[in-house]
Amino acid sequence: MADFMTSTHRAKWIFSPQDLKEKYKEANKRAKQTLEKYGVTRMEVDANGSFSNIEAQNDAKEDIVPTEKHSRPKPLKPEEEQLLKAFYEFKIQDVCDAFKFPRKIQATALIYFKRFYLQWSVMEHHPKNIMLTCIYAACKSEENHVSAEELGKGIEQDHQMILNNEMLVLQSLEFDLIVYTPYRALEGFVSDIEELIYANAKVEQQELLKRVHEHAKLEVDKTMRTEAPLLFPPGQLALAALRRPLGEAPELIEFERYLRGVLSKQKPSHALSEIIARLNSIDMLINKLETPTSKDVKHIDRKLKSCLDPSSHEKSRKRKHRSKGTSTEMHVV
Repeated sequence: MADFMTSTHRAKWIFSPQDLKEKYKEANKRAKQTLEKYGVTRMEVDANGSFSNIEAQNDAKEDIVPTEKHSRPKPLKPEEEQLLKAFYEFKIQDVCDAFKFPRKIQATALIYFKRFYLQWSVMEHHPKNIMLTCIYAACKSEENHVSAEELGKGIEQDHQMILNNEMLVLQSLEFDLIVYTPYRALEGFVSDIEELIYANAKVEQQELLKRVHEHAKLEVDKTMRTEAPLLFPPGQLALAALRRPLGEAPELIEFERYLRGVLSKQKPSHALSEIIARLNSIDMLINKLETPTSKDVKHIDRKLKSCLDPSSHEKSRKRKHRSKGTSTEMHVV
């Protein structure tokens, strides 16, 4: 059986908060430099995974690249990128719910999506497209066979785009497709508690434990949309999710007492205070979690489209100019 302690997930994909900040900053800086150089950030991707900046191929087409500096599209700020990614992470859960995919697929797709945007800026690859390819890749890695055609048709998107981005996504993930999600660890902790209380458990307590488990799964759902899966191992994410509902059901078991028992079995063991501090950090991330609406990201998405496709920026500018002219004429009349 695969073991998290010896996995690439633990060795390569758990970071410090500063590491994440630097990676996001670097991707954003690179996209800005590309925008300055070519007037566009979109990457052209072949089905074999090779890619290049589209204007590097077409830099002779001067009519595509705005010549006046003031007419160039404005790059996204790092915080705008984060908000847009948060919007599409929520969409990943929406799509997976619509297809009734297991939680493991949803969580795997979210982790793929997060890892992808450690390597890239949203200004280089639109998250709407990458989101769908991450879901498709998660289905394949979890052996839940859904074709790209079926996935695309279900949400009225071109399935070819899903396939075109597949190799790019796999390369960006460095082909590390086995991920560890908190749901399995949560199952283990709940089974452990069940055994501890089994001897004296009443029917009411058994039902209460089931409700605690369901509540904890909802907490994990929220956790998966934060940066926590890139910062903490899945076992700690599961404990943080379990702590909240157990705190509301003290008649089952006192959480810190249970945690001491868990830590005493681990080698090397961790200090209780250290784990509590980590669980508190996870809670803080959940408390800060935003669920942006389409309205919240409308302006950002408009900026993104003009970075990816400068012709849309020019057309929009001309439409505004015509609109102003029409408005003036109407006012004169």
